[in-house]
Amino acid sequence: MRKLIIFDTTLRDGEQAPGFSMTVDEKITMAKQLEKLGVDVIEAGFAAASKGDFEAVNGVASEVKDSIVCSLARALESDIEKAGEALAPAERKRIHTFIATSEIHMKYKLKMSPDEVLERAVKAVKFARNFTDDVEFSAEDAVRSDREFLFRVFEAVIDAGAKTINVPDTVGYSVPEEFGNLIKDILNNVPNIDKAVISVHCHNDLGLAVANSLSAVKNGAGQVHATINGIGERAGNAALEEVVMAIKVRKDYFNDVYTEINTKEIYKTSRLLCRLTGSFVQPNKAIVGDNAFAHEAGIHQHGLLAKRETYEIMRAEDVGVPSSKIVLGKHSGRHAFKTRLEELGYKNLTEEEIDRLFARFKELADKKKEVFDEDIEALLFDELFKSYEEAKLIQYQVVTGDKAIPTATVKVSVDGEEKVATACGDGPIDSALRALEKALGVKSRLKDYTIRSLSHGKDAMGEVRVIVSFEGNEVSGKGISTDIIGASLKAYLDAYNRYSAKSLFMEKKIQEGI
Repeated sequence: MRKLIIFDTTLRDGEQAPGFSMTVDEKITMAKQLEKLGVDVIEAGFAAASKGDFEAVNGVASEVKDSIVCSLARALESDIEKAGEALAPAERKRIHTFIATSEIHMKYKLKMSPDEVLERAVKAVKFARNFTDDVEFSAEDAVRSDREFLFRVFEAVIDAGAKTINVPDTVGYSVPEEFGNLIKDILNNVPNIDKAVISVHCHNDLGLAVANSLSAVKNGAGQVHATINGIGERAGNAALEEVVMAIKVRKDYFNDVYTEINTKEIYKTSRLLCRLTGSFVQPNKAIVGDNAFAHEAGIHQHGLLAKRETYEIMRAEDVGVPSSKIVLGKHSGRHAFKTRLEELGYKNLTEEEIDRLFARFKELADKKKEVFDEDIEALLFDELFKSYEEAKLIQYQVVTGDKAIPTATVKVSVDGEEKVATACGDGPIDSALRALEKALGVKSRLKDYTIRSLSHGKDAMGEVRVIVSFEGNEVSGKGISTDIIGASLKAYLDAYNRYSAKSLFMEKKIQEGI
């Protein structure tokens, strides 16, 4: 078994993508999580690019202890010197220097001859060794480079002291078989290749970055450059989570390779990147997307419940996702619906009752994209216990202001009996909910409160959603009004009535001896 080195470039190539910039502190936070994930090399930035990048590389180098910290540098002494200076605090450090080797880049961008490029590459590697023995050299646009020239460059930089030679598909042009053959050709045509690790850096312009990287690994590559969520220039880089999980799940195919990535940290790392950059991953993104372990089709749900492996090739827990998610919608089957009822605590329903509920569920599912637990409970109470509303809001009044103590009076009807209560609080909503709780004579705990506008303008309807804990039972409620205080009271009452109805329903089923 050979260890595949995972070189993470989220903080360098990933951050170069529009919309993914991070502050120094954010980069350090991300680097610590990458270290926890178990990546072997963290490319912290391009030290010579800006003062901010220098500080980021220096900050990561000071904080990270287990992973190798790396800085990118052009094949220029000034760049390399900056990289060496920024990396000085690192316990383990690497300088990654590069120059383009394709004809189009040499002619139009560098305006250099092949011999000049070769000389510059060798000189850069030798100079970088003044700062660290761990030097990586990249032949930018290697895929479109002349093979014989590429072999000459790699041989020369390895002789100069490069421990790793990187083969970038800079513009995402290659296809898997072609890229795998390139790695094989390098192994067979660079005489001193046994003294270096072959690395690959694939871009995703044709959607083939992960496939190309895996093909390279199969053909002898020992290191893969990747980013969290596949972020990077243009269409991005090879997604780290996809490369790692492909190797883990298909160990029958990649039978001589392993990584030391702690896969249970993958989901957490993905979500941290989203929070730091304000980005998101598409729902159907492999491994970390919201739908990656979600199942709505009835036949899939039935198979999953019978035997997980029927439709899941990996466990959600393996990548840090708490569990698979069965999404109830119009494609769901009776088996999944019954299982969800049982998960909600309704385990004693008769088959006839489940059939009636399932028919109504299908009607509802045709009208909305996803049916939530609250919808199911509402159907259940309406169908089997009929509509139940113990408490109704009659009126409320709130006095508040910067010089007044927020005070609310609420009148409700509970089983036909009117009750009035007054309470003070930290604000108008807090005082109103305290008064309502007092009128109902219950003890509860507000666990979550969210509000959103349902339309535009000053007279827009507001929707309040709450999660309230009654005696340890968490119940959600929803209220709508143009007045947020009224919407809040209605949401709380909705939760209270759901709790009361559920309690009475369960009591009724117990009395029936079911």
